[in-house]
Amino acid sequence: MADNGRKADTVTLTIDGHEVTVPKGMSLLHAAEALGVEVPHYCYHPGLSAPAQCRICLVEVEGAPKLQPSCVTMAQDGQVVHTESAQARRMRQGVLEFYLVNHPLDCPICDMSGECKLQDYVFNEGREHGRGREPKRVFGRDDFGGDVLYYGDRCVMCTRCVRFMDEVARDGRLTVVERGDRAVIDTFFESGLDGASFAGNIVDICPVGALVSKDFLHKARAWDLDHTESVCPNCSQGCNIDLHTRDNLVQRLKPRENPEVNGHWMCDYGRANYEWLNRPGRLEAPAVGRGDKRRASDWQHALHALFERLAEAGGASVRVVGSAFSSNEALGALRALGEQAGTLQAGVFRSRRAEDEDPLPGFPILVRRRDLAPNVDGAGILGFTRVGDDDGAGGLEEAADHDGVLIVVGDELADQDESFGAKAGLFVYLGTFDSPAARNADFVLPVTTFAEEEGTFVNAQGRVQRFRQGLRGPGTVQPAWLVLGTLLAALTGGDRPVSAADAFASIVQRHAAFGGLTWDGVGSAGAALEAAHA
Repeated sequence: MADNGRKADTVTLTIDGHEVTVPKGMSLLHAAEALGVEVPHYCYHPGLSAPAQCRICLVEVEGAPKLQPSCVTMAQDGQVVHTESAQARRMRQGVLEFYLVNHPLDCPICDMSGECKLQDYVFNEGREHGRGREPKRVFGRDDFGGDVLYYGDRCVMCTRCVRFMDEVARDGRLTVVERGDRAVIDTFFESGLDGASFAGNIVDICPVGALVSKDFLHKARAWDLDHTESVCPNCSQGCNIDLHTRDNLVQRLKPRENPEVNGHWMCDYGRANYEWLNRPGRLEAPAVGRGDKRRASDWQHALHALFERLAEAGGASVRVVGSAFSSNEALGALRALGEQAGTLQAGVFRSRRAEDEDPLPGFPILVRRRDLAPNVDGAGILGFTRVGDDDGAGGLEEAADHDGVLIVVGDELADQDESFGAKAGLFVYLGTFDSPAARNADFVLPVTTFAEEEGTFVNAQGRVQRFRQGLRGPGTVQPAWLVLGTLLAALTGGDRPVSAADAFASIVQRHAAFGGLTWDGVGSAGAALEAAHA
């Protein structure tokens, strides 16, 4: 009975001579993808409705009176489909020719060059020479507001942008005006897309260069960009993203599909906040000594001297200050080091908070969360308490006056003055930038940002998610988990972590909430904490 049930849920058909079994209700386009066959398409997007209006995904189905749009034609048992028949190829070539009748030769200056589906399809199977003799229409450029520019001449009228705003964002600011070859996308209101929280997604889903980002305009060529899987650091939703980098700088953030977290989308707030990763003036090498006695050092001498000071501290009172921008691996190692170095009094962190959350109405789980940092939940699970106000300031009075061991990781202490930590018997500062408040630090150790290391965050859904290294750190900076883990190993006589996977395994061992998780198991899509205990 179970086998019959499974068979009832699938269909078997033949595509380009290859038999394939797919779930019932799957489109021919996706069935072809299951075989590794790409059927060209423009208007179809997996996160939107399918209007079947671009007509480039037509395929030949034996027995059908005419070519069928593969994006809306469901796979059926016994179907025989040809995506590369002479009739299908001739139709695609004709459709492409119509698209090029008015399309400008903008490839050398277009931001989508190298990522453009029209460019790819014409190269693969378009006509070698155009037959148009009439002048091309000219619409020019339109500022849609926000970060979006519209080039009407390049538009292929796929209407993905209109459907996204209507169906997903539930913010119907875009529409198609005019008809025929005069049709263009336009906004309903003078404000255009100003104030829209998710409008940047229409640039992502535009298959040509009709919609472009003002921020990225003429900044880099697509083929010059390296792509790195990561997690958006700008709120606790933890949208999955790709870091697009060139010349060791982040050039833009793009959403990466994850149905459990952000689908295909991300908010404009997260998309726009990346320049802090390119900020100059970083700490690049360790330094030892307070105030005017501070001297540059190397890692070997600095860590050896710090180990001796920690060993001398014995059972001293210890306070640690973490950051919600630090990885679980760094925060876990910080807490463990604080407990080993003496009597841990408190572990605290601070983070900014928005006045309210900003959800995507049509996608309930996608939201710019109130917590404007990626690892607020991870910090809480690892035993750190939030202090300070919604601007991420204040709350460090006890740490500032502490007379024992004080370790600060990731917090720039921007609101603190030069008296911070003056009473501490041992003050250790691990950060990315120097700070007046770090003047009294006995050890200033430069550490990487999340973009310069591997690690994990826990998002607001309790999902552990991995990010990967996309940039090289300046100078001799090291991941905080490596620095803290090395000191912890020296104090305990254990093994120091040599990879983020080792540091993660230590967290799993020490904290029951992470029990059952593995580094490989977290993978690219992440893993829910509660799933590890199911």
